[in-house]
Parts: sequence; C-alpha cells; structure tokens
Amino acid sequence: MTLQKAMNIVWHEGNISRTDREKLLNQKGAVLWFTGLSGSGKSTLAREVEKKLHHLGCLSYVLDGDNIRFGLNKNLGFSPEDRSENIRRIGEVAKLFADAGVITLTAFISPYRFDRNMVRQLLREGEFTEIYVSCPLEECERRDVKGLYQKARAGEIKEFTGISAPYEEPVNPELVIHTAAETLEESADKVIQYLMNKGIVQQR
Repeated sequence: MTLQKAMNIVWHEGNISRTDREKLLNQKGAVLWFTGLSGSGKSTLAREVEKKLHHLGCLSYVLDGDNIRFGLNKNLGFSPEDRSENIRRIGEVAKLFADAGVITLTAFISPYRFDRNMVRQLLREGEFTEIYVSCPLEECERRDVKGLYQKARAGEIKEFTGISAPYEEPVNPELVIHTAAETLEESADKVIQYLMNKGIVQQR
C-alpha cells in the first residue's frame, strides 16, 4: 500500500467529461493488460493490436515495460518491492490514458496477482482487460534473442521471472492467448474481436 504523503490537496474536475472525449473519439477508454513471461510475445502482440486499432481509426497507445524503465521508472530495479511500485505507477498512468478515452495497451511481465488486481481496482468495471499471453518456458527461452534466460540460469541476472523469481499465472483473465500455438495475426484478431464484442471498439 502506497501512503498518501501530500496533504492539503483537492481533486479538480475538468469541464470536459470522459463521455465527451469518448464521443469525440468514437471509442471507449480502456486498459488492455498483457501479462506473461519474458519472451512470451507480450510486446509483439500489443504492437500488432495497436496497428490493427490504428487501421480501424482508433486512438491507442502501448506502454511497454522496457521503455517505461528508461524514463518514468528509471529509478526502479527488479526486487519484489520495486516490481510492485513499477506496476502501481503504470496502473495510475494507464488510468489517466483511459480517462482521456485512449485504448491503452500495457506490456509488462507483472508477475504478481496482487499487483495486477490492484490495477484492476483502480479502473471502473469493464475497463480493465487482463490478457494472459501464455507460452511454455522452453519456447520463451528459445525465442530469447537478448540471452536473458541464459544469463539468469548462469546466475548473472538475479530475480529473473520464471527462473529465480516467481510468476503467478492469472486465475480468471478476460483473454488467454497461446502464442506458441497460433500466429500473431490470429492472436491479434482475437483481441480485436473481444474489443468489438465489448463495445470498446465500434464497427467502422
């Protein structure tokens, strides 16, 4: 739990409502939370979905785990505490994006159920979509062009998810994508179809 340190502050409502912004964009603000092991295909899938959304005329944005650590979360490492703070900050940013009417795609390992559920609680009912990008560990290691798994098994990287740190699989995700068993196109189409079924994306 992150404590509120700033006192004597007041929340200010804007003159333009979220509904106004969503009407302007002809879409619903939402957070698509891609979670899975390193190498499972989270970022690749999120980027492909973003591309498809763009072609549909939708405004979307990908918050990628590595990219965020270059800026907003550059002061965080990979201890359990830092991982939780990493996800907390991203959850708050994603909430702001969704409030702006943007379809926000986040690609983070986010290994702990508690942290993912914490982000879910930040958002309104139906705004948070947990997408479990499921892929066998062996396949993730085979795809590992950066050699992270090899370094982790050699003890060169500490607290590496799936090797020396745990990954807690989602219990009831809205979507499960098996990236080792289907093509990128098939996986992305499943996500798009889900968004259309939920009315987040309108038929254009």
